[in-house]
Amino acid sequence: MRILVFANTPAHVHLYRHVVDRLQGEGHDVLVLTREYACTTALLDYFELPYRVYGGHGTDRYSKLRFARELGGQIRTIAREARRFGPDVVFGRGPYAAFAGTLTRTPVVLVLDDEPGDFNYAVSRPFADCILSPAVTRRNLGDAHYTFEGFKECAYLHPAVFERDEPVRDLLGVDPDEPFAIVRFNALDALHDTGLEGFEPEQRRDLIQRLSEHATVFVSDEGNDMDLEDLPAQWYDLHPALIHDAMAEASLLVADTGTMVNEAALLGTPAIRYRGTDDHEYGEFVELERADLAKQFDDYDSLREHSLELLADDGTAERWRRRREEYVADLVNLSELLVDVAESRGSIDRLSSSTRSSLQSKAALNQ
Repeated sequence: MRILVFANTPAHVHLYRHVVDRLQGEGHDVLVLTREYACTTALLDYFELPYRVYGGHGTDRYSKLRFARELGGQIRTIAREARRFGPDVVFGRGPYAAFAGTLTRTPVVLVLDDEPGDFNYAVSRPFADCILSPAVTRRNLGDAHYTFEGFKECAYLHPAVFERDEPVRDLLGVDPDEPFAIVRFNALDALHDTGLEGFEPEQRRDLIQRLSEHATVFVSDEGNDMDLEDLPAQWYDLHPALIHDAMAEASLLVADTGTMVNEAALLGTPAIRYRGTDDHEYGEFVELERADLAKQFDDYDSLREHSLELLADDGTAERWRRRREEYVADLVNLSELLVDVAESRGSIDRLSSSTRSSLQSKAALNQ
């Protein structure tokens, strides 16, 4: 079989990297189509995944006008690469995957979550043969929509696939028992981030200063806007492929971005998200809050005080470890599921009974 995968962001690379390895190991041909965005291609190189680049996406405030200008060239490249590869099934999450599948008359599998906005859903849904999403996703995307118990991050953070890289503390230069926090600032440059604001500049500085009173602080700034020269913090400068190992060792993650909050929570690290002006209700965050693995705040002062309380409490790490172990035990290994779906060419009916039992029809659940 020939499987075409769209990986447009670093999170997409992680979502599919174990799937691609498994499929290649079983003799299938796999091609990843990607764009130059943040560290996406760096991750593809690190994990030695077969890919071709169809375009770019800057980490500045990406405008709709700029997106429209570049879209034509990207579509032409995707068309050329898709025809040349001749896939038997296409994986992705939006219009690019839908276009490639329609052009090559190939089944399309979309792996979606509870992102805001309707663009990706509206454009891609009519062309999808199979839509997979976490059970906590609030949308009903029709008869082809199936849900699983877990999160898209279960493709790489499920206990069956995630292994810690023990030397990560040495690479960061922190002692075995030294508490450290990771602070992640979002560039908010994606199309669905238009108009959103996260931490304000003074809040960023204040947060770093206060956290540094309790832990070593590492800063990851997606937009490269910060100056740490007079702040008690260090840049997180390890290879981006090691971020989950670092998060698993961290005492705390604070961010105004979504995916890393989900990841930290599933790793058993206290995860705090600042919503800023984002008032969309994400099913994933609601579920992780219910499990006491993550917390969201609209108010900066409340976020800061809760973060400091967690760092000051000697029992925090053990509580989160227990909660995580109990919670993830029943979640689906998404990589395993996606391999089975790929080999069935996106047909739920062709799946084994054991694999089908891990899926629920969203339409049936809402009847």
